[in-house]
Amino acid sequence: MASHDRRLNTYADILSGLPRATSELRIVSTYASSIKPALDFILAVLIVIPAAFLVGIFALLVMLDGHNPFYRQTRIGKNGRAFEMWKLRSMVPNAEAVFESYLASDPEARKEWDLTQKLKNDPRITVIGRLIRKSSIDELPQLFNVLKGDMALVGPRPMMLDQRALYPGLAYYAMRPGITGFWQTSERNESSFAERATYDASYFNEMSFKTDMGVIFKTVGVVLTGTGY
Repeated sequence: MASHDRRLNTYADILSGLPRATSELRIVSTYASSIKPALDFILAVLIVIPAAFLVGIFALLVMLDGHNPFYRQTRIGKNGRAFEMWKLRSMVPNAEAVFESYLASDPEARKEWDLTQKLKNDPRITVIGRLIRKSSIDELPQLFNVLKGDMALVGPRPMMLDQRALYPGLAYYAMRPGITGFWQTSERNESSFAERATYDASYFNEMSFKTDMGVIFKTVGVVLTGTGY
């Protein structure tokens, strides 16, 4: 399988590296290459004004601890290109130090992180942070990434730089990562990080206007039930 440490510049690179079982993944259609980006931009423009009002309210709550309410982190985008993804800050300011100390003192938490790249009881998360993560309000600043063209409304969950070695698939690299998607609206809390590749391959195969609209409507239900953490 092709290395994820190099930039994958063409869909041919991606498809040639796929194992036989997934080699039927098709090259992105006219919808994916032309219609979808335009649709993402139009919808983001329509959503961004009401979203900005909501983000502004919660930004004021987040910054009560005296620190920047916004957070940006380098993620892997289409063709392996890195970009800066924006979120409302849901963690304590010294999150990395807290995180390393916690994992070093709790072997079970270390196992959970290594398997899922998430923690159900994450000591880094603030009180306001738990609220905005459960409701996915922390993700709304990513509309800015959609407008820039770094992300899509629907696509794979954006992957961190140090997660490339843990990701067993290649379909991810053929798409712009999404604010929501197949994995984000699935039983995500019960799946391992590696299982994201299956969701990404499925979405790549099924990508269409109907699929995207279905995911967006399903996302509303996920947000209302507050399954995120």
